[in-house]
Amino acid sequence: MSEIDLKPKQKTKVQRPKLYKVVLVNDDYTPREFVVLILKAEFRLDMAQAEVVMMTAHQKGACVVSVYPKDVAETKATRAIDAAGQLGYPLQFTVEPE
Repeated sequence: MSEIDLKPKQKTKVQRPKLYKVVLVNDDYTPREFVVLILKAEFRLDMAQAEVVMMTAHQKGACVVSVYPKDVAETKATRAIDAAGQLGYPLQFTVEPE
């Protein structure tokens, strides 16, 4: 006869990664069309979503673009800032804990 293991099995809780929001910060120099282009290309927003985010940031000073795990949020924000910088635009995104 085989022995039966009656010890309770320990459950390990898998913690979900903390999420971070990428925030578009308004500036008065970056053309609106370029902001929409970046939102579509880097953040995969469709045209309507990109225009709403751009206009909200323009009117309120900032707007949450999307929420990601920290490394993804930082990478996307950095790539968007770098793309704008290459064309001389001061476009800024911040990454903040949700």
